[in-house]
Amino acid sequence: MPIIGGGGIMVAARYRLIKNVYLRIKSAMLKASPEYVQTPDDRAFLLRNFGAEAFEAPYHFHPEFELTYVVRGEGKRYVGSHMERFGPGDLALIAPNVPHCWKLDPSIGTPPDAEAVVIQFARDMLGNGLSSKKELVDIHNLLTHTVVGLRFGAPLSNRLGNAFRDLSGKRGIYGFIALLEILQQLAEDGNGVAFSADSIAVMPAVADQQRMGPVLAYLVDRFRGKVSLSEAAAIAHMTPQAFCKYFKKTTRKTFMDTVMDYRINYATQQLIQTDKPISDIAFESGFTDMSFFYRAFKRHTKLSPLHYRRQFTI
Repeated sequence: MPIIGGGGIMVAARYRLIKNVYLRIKSAMLKASPEYVQTPDDRAFLLRNFGAEAFEAPYHFHPEFELTYVVRGEGKRYVGSHMERFGPGDLALIAPNVPHCWKLDPSIGTPPDAEAVVIQFARDMLGNGLSSKKELVDIHNLLTHTVVGLRFGAPLSNRLGNAFRDLSGKRGIYGFIALLEILQQLAEDGNGVAFSADSIAVMPAVADQQRMGPVLAYLVDRFRGKVSLSEAAAIAHMTPQAFCKYFKKTTRKTFMDTVMDYRINYATQQLIQTDKPISDIAFESGFTDMSFFYRAFKRHTKLSPLHYRRQFTI
């Protein structure tokens, strides 16, 4: 029945508004989205001890530095478009506004004792007064020169393990001093491996963060299955053609090259770390055609999947 009259028009307009809001909320629920976390204004840093739920966090970014120490658990660490395996003792410092997450390996299930210590703090945690002091110059330089992030090796991680586990029991100034001691040791280590900015989509502008974050989250969640350019473009609220240009300008790679990087990276890790048949690995990595998988793998690694596996098993 048609709605007639001013009151009817207002009711119809309100109905359309509610419907549109509902559809936007429903659509957002179906997409992976970035997570924003902020340190309380009355704290120098935020410390959280997580169980297995730490590894269920969505692919996210935030304006704070994040220092993550994995006590137990193994799987894949995603930083931008970079993917790498992690295990107990994994220690990484992630720069502000760099998208990241840790995901447990689904092939071994979710261990009930998986655990991580996560510390987040603002870039200006030390303030202009303290950061310029000679005693803190090493920490200041560490944070200033961490553009994307750093991962630290087992020797340092093992040495700092107890410090991370004990940090939650320290209160007030003692906790802050303990964090400074950890950061000082990271700064003095000199062996931290930087995540390459060339292989990571770093979005310095706020507008880029808001637009590209959900797109990269979509890739992290979907690269092992069907990935749609039109769906990714819709997430960015762009036409496919405009999205392709924007994506390459922002990440320095094409959309499909980024998808391929994720898939090949995943396949190489499966070849090294499992004895699964190559065909199973290809399909699990998101490939539906074996011939294409072999060509793509050789183009990326200069080796066939079989030769790649053999060089790590000899």
